[in-house]
Amino acid sequence: MITKILIADDHTAIRIGVKHICSAEFPFLHFGEAISYAEVFQKLKEADWDILILDIDMPGRNGLDILQQIKAEKIKVPVLMFSFHIEDQIALRALKLGAAGYLSKDAADKELIKAINQIINGRKYVSELLSEKLLSLYEKDSEKESHELLSTREYQTMLLIASGKTVSEIAEILSLSTPTISTYRARILEKMKMKNNAELTTYVISRKLL
Repeated sequence: MITKILIADDHTAIRIGVKHICSAEFPFLHFGEAISYAEVFQKLKEADWDILILDIDMPGRNGLDILQQIKAEKIKVPVLMFSFHIEDQIALRALKLGAAGYLSKDAADKELIKAINQIINGRKYVSELLSEKLLSLYEKDSEKESHELLSTREYQTMLLIASGKTVSEIAEILSLSTPTISTYRARILEKMKMKNNAELTTYVISRKLL
């Protein structure tokens, strides 16, 4: 029986909404809340949780970073990635990093309880629409596009560049040094065989990655 749910999201309204949905379905729940990378791991060390509902867009080191660290430290907690992003590429990366499921916040009122039940029972969760997209991606695995060659950090950097962020702004967002971001940018351009940010931005927009 589900008793302990840790909600990691820096938006108060989202945390309240998740608690409201879960409380209506599951009695006697204990909730934990975290709004940053550091708080997530503090809570994970303080107690055992039945499930971690984790926002991808956390400040500083984001949800994918947290997921990677959970895997690296071998922390036994199933993770439901929770985001406004519905892009299949991001979901696929999350699942490859060990997430037990991926759910768009827009579908939370209808799908959250279903997702929690499936994960708690040891199964993976993705929506029907997303599962079709992921299946299509697996089928095309031998024909990878340029952005699929990027590491998770390079992929994050690519999206931020395409959104118009400067190197210094990206460094602050990802909590990394400016030279490190410049190195990532150079690697991205090399891997994708592009010359500048304008080409990169056109590529990202044309494939609806943002």
